Amino acid sequence: MSNLKMKEAALIYLDRSGGLQKFIDDCKYYNDSKQSYAVYRFKILINPSDVAELDTELGNHILHQPLKAAEVFQSVCFIAVKTLSLIGQLQTETQINIVLKLSHLPPLPSYGLDLCEFPLDYTSQRFYMMQGIVIAMTTVTKYTQGARFLCSDEACPLSKGFQYIRVHVPGATESATIRNDFLCNLCASSLQEDRKFRVLGDKQIVEIITTKALHAFQGYSNNQPFRFQSLTIFLRDELVNKMNMGNEYKIIGIPTCIKTSQTAVCIEANSITVCNSKVPSGVSDNLRRLLSLTSSSCWKFTAILANIFASQITPPGTYNLLKLCLLMSLVQTTDHNKELEDYLDILIITSDTLLADRLLNFSINLVPRGIHHPVSTEIFPTLSRNKYGTGAVSIQAGSALLAKGGICFIGDLASHKKDKLEQLQSVLESRSITVYIPGKKFGEDIDQQMTFPVQCSFWSFVDMDSSSRRNAQKINTLIGQMDCSLIPANLVEAFALLINCNESSPCHPFLPTVQHTLKKAINPEGLLYVASRQFTTEDFEKLLAFAKNLNVEFSLEAERMIHGYYLASRRIRTDSICGSKLSASALKYLVSLSEAHARLNLRNKVRKEDVLIAALLFETSLTLKYGATVFCVAPNAVFPFELYNEEYLEQRDLYLTQCQQQLEQFIATYGPGTTIFSSDE
Repeated sequence: MSNLKMKEAALIYLDRSGGLQKFIDDCKYYNDSKQSYAVYRFKILINPSDVAELDTELGNHILHQPLKAAEVFQSVCFIAVKTLSLIGQLQTETQINIVLKLSHLPPLPSYGLDLCEFPLDYTSQRFYMMQGIVIAMTTVTKYTQGARFLCSDEACPLSKGFQYIRVHVPGATESATIRNDFLCNLCASSLQEDRKFRVLGDKQIVEIITTKALHAFQGYSNNQPFRFQSLTIFLRDELVNKMNMGNEYKIIGIPTCIKTSQTAVCIEANSITVCNSKVPSGVSDNLRRLLSLTSSSCWKFTAILANIFASQITPPGTYNLLKLCLLMSLVQTTDHNKELEDYLDILIITSDTLLADRLLNFSINLVPRGIHHPVSTEIFPTLSRNKYGTGAVSIQAGSALLAKGGICFIGDLASHKKDKLEQLQSVLESRSITVYIPGKKFGEDIDQQMTFPVQCSFWSFVDMDSSSRRNAQKINTLIGQMDCSLIPANLVEAFALLINCNESSPCHPFLPTVQHTLKKAINPEGLLYVASRQFTTEDFEKLLAFAKNLNVEFSLEAERMIHGYYLASRRIRTDSICGSKLSASALKYLVSLSEAHARLNLRNKVRKEDVLIAALLFETSLTLKYGATVFCVAPNAVFPFELYNEEYLEQRDLYLTQCQQQLEQFIATYGPGTTIFSSDE
């Protein structure tokens, strides 16, 4: 009676939810097909809450005994087919393969599977919800969805018909569906597969890690040792190719234990959804107050931010240019499942690699996807054999794909081999990486290739005082040009910004940094400056989380200025032999820099003052790469004075106003519409 009641509830639910009509439509497809089927697969969408309200026992079966719940729906669907004459070829109930697709699970702790907890429950054969980031995936292979077997004894009644049907169930291996040792229940003769009725489906294996495990890739440990392990997810049929490398997903599935060369806990996925980003709560009161006090200027707020940023690593007032560029790159990151288009790659030339490493490592921890690439691993995807023996090739993500939407800090360029640097240059130019899969090596008939978008900004530095650099022969350089002869020229050009951080220069006074280092050695956890107490690391985290989600648009005058500067700069850096020295991405970088400065100011509109900062930063970088031109920009143009008080901020505003007038004059002289331009230009 209990089983009959659940069948009635299942039929009522199908009717109310629209599932019955969809089932009838699917049956019509099978009935109209000229192909003969041994197994008829039906996907039924289930809302557990609605089912539980209709019938608690059926709802309980769906959540905790999904295989038995599928049998209930299988029986209901078989009766419907026979009663309504939906499929003429269908003979037995076992030919119907029901797949229940859940919309969600109850938001209760007992239904969540935390990848950091041990042991994992893989014996109950019920649904759990887990969340993780894709770090590896295989190519798509085939598996047996269903098969028909016949008794080998021709005299046996079961040597015909569709009595012996085997279908894949969650957690089962291929050998559980297809084997040669099955016996007939009637005469005990061996069963043989009728191969022409075998039904194949698509299968893909992905590996995920919990979001907490990203701390291992950020150089962050909090002095607490921890370990993490990836979890294997099996995707089948309509779920294949629904997960992208580096994205974070919520997965509903059934844990199971698969024994290969080693026992492993895996998840048979039932449904997957992309994780939605959290809505930022806004900026702190201290930063709002600071923004209000500096509202009369378009430049003061970001100047102060750069001045006080990372005071735990370097004293306020030092490395302001670098810190402003880091903040602008950070604010151009995005939530991990969105497309990142506004890249700001930074290459730093420095003689203090330890400080640069600390500063960059501190900065990447302010965004969810800041990855400090370990030297012992790969930046880009690599191939390996799949450990589950499915014949598929496993593609490991690498640091760049793991940093999707964020920052990939790859450390010292000198620590990477020539072939890796060439690969990096190609990625910086194309923003994609193609993985070639040799078929012969991995047991395939043909070669394959897969292309992945690389959606992160790259940070790196070069030691200007390395022994190899000191011993290298100096090449003749132009005024303002940096000697980067140890780095491939094309690689240097591929970075959006080249920044010279020499602490012996007026921009980077040496003594405050030494004093800061000594004080930190005595009191590592101490807050040495008033700015560190007023504006905490959490304040900057909130600021970046809020600012990067602002939708910005260009004002008309800003748009004209940025195009004018780009065309004028392209014109004066073009010669008849080498052509233009500005890359095709130059305009994109200028737009990204302008948007970043507007976002840091918490504005939705890009003004010409933002374009000025973008132009000064970009021109400073171009000068280091190629030398100075008629639009001559000082190395410290963005921060011409040390920011001690309001007076110095006012002096900086006056200086930047003069720079803006010079930029407008430069555009008027060399920009579009001037006599210098030919008609085709």
